[in-house]
Amino acid sequence: MMDDLNIAEDEGKDRNFVTALARGLELLRCFGNDEVTLTNSDFSERTGLPKATISRLTHTLCTLDYLIADPRNGTYRLGAGVLNLGFSVLSSLDVADRAQIEMEQLRDGPNSYITAALAERHHLDAVYLATCNSCEGVTLAIRVGTRLPIFRSAIGQAILIGMDDDGREAVFETAGREGAEIEKEGRALFVEAQAIYGVKGFCTGYGAWRSDVNGIAVPVLSLGGARVYGLNVGGPSFRVKPKQLENTYGPLLIKAGQNLSISAEA
Repeated sequence: MMDDLNIAEDEGKDRNFVTALARGLELLRCFGNDEVTLTNSDFSERTGLPKATISRLTHTLCTLDYLIADPRNGTYRLGAGVLNLGFSVLSSLDVADRAQIEMEQLRDGPNSYITAALAERHHLDAVYLATCNSCEGVTLAIRVGTRLPIFRSAIGQAILIGMDDDGREAVFETAGREGAEIEKEGRALFVEAQAIYGVKGFCTGYGAWRSDVNGIAVPVLSLGGARVYGLNVGGPSFRVKPKQLENTYGPLLIKAGQNLSISAEA
């Protein structure tokens, strides 16, 4: 999470940087995938901001309908304002609609346990924008909004590979603000991923994100590379093996990524 020091550094670098806005947005980012409510103490602990500042921010966000307060329990949950913003972003990403067709074709291949997804980077995560789940009862269930670590997931590594040098370096610098070891590990993992991509044409993730999940991913570029996405296929490791992913789905995934990149330029 962004702390007072990092905000101060950003503000010092750019006089147009609005610290209050950054802090408010940071509160909204505090919610994890499986968290519905948080308290002022939770916000304070995760952002490093004093509770007095948190109280003013939560009051403002409640007034704007981005948070909803439960006075009885002293908790907050995300409001309709955040959902409206999220759906507005997704509706503007027509590449997600085009990806759905490609993902369904990948999902409907020879292995019925395959799932597919499209993601974009946010901070140090790859966030799913569109998903296509397997129809099997025992499978890898994913949903829009799911976050994967940018350095340790195949789809995150694919996004990094698709970025230009300046954009990628900015990600490493962000990791450095979280901790020197995080940046060091991220750079090392990227070098490995880049080598694999150079040989295979896709990134691999065999138990790196989750020990029970195998997957491969490719970058998808749009608007001259202004936006970079990742497209992946994968599934539970006991049903989806690396050999099949690479030999059968690898060529299909590369072609799907190329199709999406071409259509995204149109």
